Amino acid sequence: MTRQNLVLMTVALLLGAVYVYFFTDWMRRPRIQMISQLRPYRPLQGQAAVYPLSIAFDAKYRLSSVKVVKVAEYETNKNCQPVWHLVSATNSAPVRGFLYGKMIPGMHLAKTNYTPQGLEPGANYRMIIESGRAIGELDFKTIEQ
Repeated sequence: MTRQNLVLMTVALLLGAVYVYFFTDWMRRPRIQMISQLRPYRPLQGQAAVYPLSIAFDAKYRLSSVKVVKVAEYETNKNCQPVWHLVSATNSAPVRGFLYGKMIPGMHLAKTNYTPQGLEPGANYRMIIESGRAIGELDFKTIEQ
């Protein structure tokens, strides 16, 4: 193989790699599309101070991690204590949505002897969801009942 052929092949491979990196999604993590909804209803005596939060996805996902953190704490410290954290030991059931604080089939709390904290009225939170390679983040604000 001549030197000219070697240089041309190297340039072609570099151009192919640049194309794949910048113009395809092969190198990027897939994004999970999420919608949050606060469900107003008439509260019963002794219930939470905020409306229940429901999360819906664009497709069914086998979730591997669900974490809710306060935005103010998360922006200063990425390893802050989560308000609610679920993980999947093996395979969770495919879900298209869930309610905050409720158990998702196939998932369990990340720490033993840990209960999910209630959401504070008017606070900003970030939900971080992982499903295999796919990841999604959603900021939401709670409303007092």
